[in-house]
Amino acid sequence: MAQEQSFIDLVNHYLVSGQVSLPVFSAAASRIQQELAKKEPGIRVIEQVIAADQALSTEVLKTANSSFYRGLTEISNIRNAIMRLGIKEISNIVILATTKNTFKIKDKMINLILKRLWQHSVGSAYSAAWICKRHDYGVEKDDAFFAGLFHDIGKLFILMVIEHIKRQNKLTQITPVLLLEAMDKLHTTQGHKILEYWNVPDQFAVIARDHHLEDFDQSNTLLTIVRMANMTCRKLGISPNPPVDTMLPATTEANLLNLSELDLAELEIFLEDSKVLNA
Repeated sequence: MAQEQSFIDLVNHYLVSGQVSLPVFSAAASRIQQELAKKEPGIRVIEQVIAADQALSTEVLKTANSSFYRGLTEISNIRNAIMRLGIKEISNIVILATTKNTFKIKDKMINLILKRLWQHSVGSAYSAAWICKRHDYGVEKDDAFFAGLFHDIGKLFILMVIEHIKRQNKLTQITPVLLLEAMDKLHTTQGHKILEYWNVPDQFAVIARDHHLEDFDQSNTLLTIVRMANMTCRKLGISPNPPVDTMLPATTEANLLNLSELDLAELEIFLEDSKVLNA
């Protein structure tokens, strides 16, 4: 216990002191978000933004051709991807691709946890979007996707900080248990800080900060959706943490969202069958 607290204090010191710079929101994703905010977004502008980045273009086409999205014919260029999937779905794919590339870790042990955490973030994003479409909650599907994807962004950053600490101090006794403890205790504050730094709408920063609160704002439907998505992924083991055997239909969140046992069973099937988690 003393070792855990000592390590958490060390990580928190690095976070508070700013020795590791906060990640920057992708310029390409930001430009596309600006275009989508217009009354008539320009498809050609979005196409050009993606095409200007070869790595991004490759990742977008790879995801668009995954079994989750794929149609009868393969998508061979960005214009076709936009026409088939729509600009909002393409925007989500761009955010996925650019965020994944923002958080790169070389350390093998930490990178294994990063991969599981990324699966959880993607699973939460698609779960939140799925829930959003189940009933009319007055919440935009793309907002649910964004909130689900970034609710644990603090954990992603903490892993980068821990890699920096390990490399700088030549620490070898950092175990997966210590990593998970540090992430669990520190990520909500850091997630809120990062999303404020990115200047995204406050509703997303609030969710990053409040998604683990026992006494949460039950009038915040988007927060409730993300909490439900998070719990579903945790139950299925789509997480760096061990699975949690939660009776989802009995949760406060399921009741607030009017999600039946059948609804939640279908959500679990959707996640188990979804190949997008391999992205």
